Amino acid sequence: MNILSVSELNEKIKNLLESHFVEVLVKGEISRPTYHSSGHLYFSLKDNESSLKCVMFRSFVSKLSFRVEEGASVIVGGRIGLYKPRGEYQLYATSIVPSGVGSLALAFEQLKKRLAAKGYFDKKYKKEIPKFINSIAIVTSKTAAALQDMLRVANKRWPLLKLYIINTLVQGKDAPQDIASSIKIADSLGVDIIIVGRGGGSLEDLWAFNEEVVADAIFEAKTPIVSAVGHEIDFLISDFVADIRAPTPSAAMEIILPDKEEMLLYIDSIQEQLKNIINRVFKEKEELLKHLFLSFEHNSPNKRLQFYSNEILALKKEINSAYEFLLQKKSSYPKELKANLKQIMNQVLIYKKSSYESLKERLDAIYESKRAKKGFAQVIKDSKIVDLEDLTIGDILELQTQEIKVEAKVLKKSKIN
Repeated sequence: MNILSVSELNEKIKNLLESHFVEVLVKGEISRPTYHSSGHLYFSLKDNESSLKCVMFRSFVSKLSFRVEEGASVIVGGRIGLYKPRGEYQLYATSIVPSGVGSLALAFEQLKKRLAAKGYFDKKYKKEIPKFINSIAIVTSKTAAALQDMLRVANKRWPLLKLYIINTLVQGKDAPQDIASSIKIADSLGVDIIIVGRGGGSLEDLWAFNEEVVADAIFEAKTPIVSAVGHEIDFLISDFVADIRAPTPSAAMEIILPDKEEMLLYIDSIQEQLKNIINRVFKEKEELLKHLFLSFEHNSPNKRLQFYSNEILALKKEINSAYEFLLQKKSSYPKELKANLKQIMNQVLIYKKSSYESLKERLDAIYESKRAKKGFAQVIKDSKIVDLEDLTIGDILELQTQEIKVEAKVLKKSKIN
C-alpha cells in the first residue's frame, strides 16, 4: 500500500468528487448566509440530519432575482468540489431556486416587504391627483400598443390635453434603469401628472416595474404618478408605490381625465349656479337701492326745508306767546323791581357791615399778637385796652405782655417829635 501525503490524498479525493458530482441539485434550508464584500455568497445548506457548506461566486450572485435569507427552503444547483488547503468539500453553487415558490415571486415579496418598511406604500406620502388635468407625461415605449390606446382615449375625452411622450425601454435587463431615468425627466417637465406603463405580458416581461430602482424614482418624484402596467390582474411594485394604480394604460386616461360630455354638463351646471347667484345679487342690490331711494326721499332738501319751516313756525308761536305774556306783566314790573332792589341793597349792607366787623376783630387780634411777640405791652385801663393818647396824668393803668403784667401811674405825658 502506498503511503500518501495529506496533499496527495486531498488531491485524489478532489478529483474523485469533481468527476462524479459534476452537476447536482440539492434541496435544503439556508443557514448563516453571508454576502462578502468581494461579491461572493457563503452559506450552508442543511436538513434535519446534515449540513453542507456552499459558496456562490459573484458572477452567479448577480444573476439572482431575490436575496438569499436565513431559513429559506431552496434547491441549489452546482458542482461538488474539495477545498484542498483544508480538506473540506463543498458545493459550488451556480443557481438557487426557492423550493415551492418561484424565484421571481420570492424576489417580489422580499422587495415589497423591504419597501413597506421604508414607508414607500404609506398613504401619507401619496400625492393628490389634480381635479383638472391640462398636461401629462407618458413614460412608455413609443412603439407600444398601449401608447396608442392611451392617445385614443385622451383625444376622445379631453382634446385640449397637452401630452409629452418619454420613449423608454419597458422590458429587458436595461429597462429598470431606463424607466427610472425617464421618470426623472418627466418629473422635470412641470406637467400635472405622469403615467408610467406598458401593455400586458408575462411576469418576466413586466419585471422591470418590480425593480427597486423604479420604485425609488416613483417615490422620489414631486409630480403625481399613475402606475398603469399590464392587465387588471397584474399587481406590480410600481402599483404599490405610485400615487394611484390603473388596471390598464387606457384605464389610466379614463381615471384621470374628465369626460368631454360630462365636462359640458358640469359647465352647464356651473353656468346655472352662476346665473342664480347673479340674479340673487341683483335682487339684493335692487332692494338696497329701493331702501336708499326711500331714505334719500325722506331726507331730501325739500323734506328738510319743510321740517325746518315747521320748526320756525312753532318757534314763532312760542315767541308771540311769550311777548303777549310780557306785555301783560309790563305794568307791574317797576313796582316789583323797586321792592326787589331795596331788599337786595339792605341784605348787601348787612352782609358788608358784618364782614367789616369780623375782619376788624381779626386784624386787631393779629396786630396785638404780633406786638406782644416783639416785646410790646398792652395798655389796659379799667379792664380795656386803650391808646396812650387817651391817658391823663394820674391815671392808674396796667402794662401787660404775654408773660408779665405790672401796674403803673401816669406821672408825666408829652409828645415825641
